[in-house]
Amino acid sequence: MIIAIPVSENRGKDSPISEHFGRAPYFAFVKVKDNTIVDISVEENPLAQDHVHGAVPNFVKEKGAELVIVRGIGRRAIAAFEAMGVKVIRGASGTVKEVVNQYLSGQLKDSDYEVHDHHHHEHH
Repeated sequence: MIIAIPVSENRGKDSPISEHFGRAPYFAFVKVKDNTIVDISVEENPLAQDHVHGAVPNFVKEKGAELVIVRGIGRRAIAAFEAMGVKVIRGASGTVKEVVNQYLSGQLKDSDYEVHDHHHHEHH
């Protein structure tokens, strides 16, 4: 199984998960076999600057991802992944290694962490 994770820096297994899915500068692709990480490759997100809705899910799917673990992701991207049969788990935080290990141990659950496109509100 291949797990895709948007990350903000290229530090291999120690890459921190990105706040934003589509604008993440890198994606970590983690190969898991028998509940163990066997390979991690971090690749530049070729679409980070030209954030075309729908393009990033296609890029991730082409890399063979069956699961995407994110912090925040928009509804359109979720719908695109659902249409491709790719599972999405939202609300994750930490490094690639931490997040994947949480998933493999059954501790990582999908939680609605909505990213509002291009708006930042402070609630008091």
